[in-house]
Amino acid sequence: MATIEEVRQLARSLPRTEEAVVRDRVKFRVGRIVYISFSKDETTMGFSFPKGERAAVIASEPEKFRMPAPTSQRFNWLEARLDALDATEMEEIVIEAWRMVVPKSVAADRLRDTRFDRDAQASALPSLAAPSPAELRDAARVFNGFNNIDASWLRLLDTTQPALDLSEEDHRTALLRWLNSWGCRIRYPREGEPAPFNTGVEGWWHDCGAELPAASLAALSDRDISTLARAYAKLAALPVASGPRARSLGPTAAAKALYALRPRGVMPWDSAIAGELHGARDAAAFGNHLRLGRSWAQSLLRVMSVAEEGIPEAVGRPSVSLAKILDEYLYVKITMAEPR
Repeated sequence: MATIEEVRQLARSLPRTEEAVVRDRVKFRVGRIVYISFSKDETTMGFSFPKGERAAVIASEPEKFRMPAPTSQRFNWLEARLDALDATEMEEIVIEAWRMVVPKSVAADRLRDTRFDRDAQASALPSLAAPSPAELRDAARVFNGFNNIDASWLRLLDTTQPALDLSEEDHRTALLRWLNSWGCRIRYPREGEPAPFNTGVEGWWHDCGAELPAASLAALSDRDISTLARAYAKLAALPVASGPRARSLGPTAAAKALYALRPRGVMPWDSAIAGELHGARDAAAFGNHLRLGRSWAQSLLRVMSVAEEGIPEAVGRPSVSLAKILDEYLYVKITMAEPR
């Protein structure tokens, strides 16, 4: 749960921000333009937000966001219940609101300062050179040598046409089978037992599914990556077994499930890759993993004379996306190199 003190600390760190109290309401502004304003009881936070996007945000999370008072609805403004926001959401809201009221040059200077980059604070982005096309072809040859390597993936695609939709029970069952085919070891419930994977994933999809970005890996925006990182954290924490062997879905299965839902945009990982590259498997580390993948994808687009969708065929893995090919490269380079 976010607090007004956390908002205050962040807002005061943003260039040109001043704090003011007007009619018993705490406000943060740049010059005369207010970008954050609290209700008198400090339970509701209003903030600068594009009014054309308000309806979609409120519809997706009505328990968290609401329209401002009628007198403020002509402005770029939205309100949120402070106790419904986590720290990451609060930081994104405050920073984006501030960016709306300062010159672009000021915002750009701030974003270049990694002291204020919340993801850099939590987990530094590894400075690894992008793999070359030849290295991707080598990894592709390794994967193509595995027996029926794409069979379970193609089966999942066929079962869930035209797209994986976790509001459908048979799609949730198909996802569970695919995850287990990749070694996630999620227990299938016996008849009459609770099915925590099924109910948990259904609830997560209801909360997060609509906001998952559809962009390809190379085209992901910073906001897209923040959205995916939040969704990943919630998914990884879902309980999938109860009783004496209670466990959550976990980081590897959560990353693979997100890949299944957004195969063009999500580069998955396993524990070896996450540990070697990021030293952690939390939301910040996963966000940095996607930033690394985006950087690599953009580098490959500059080097290869094909579109992003054409790279898989060019390196010999036409059945999967570039995001998965980069994961396979890391699997060969890191996971397979680990002592057994």
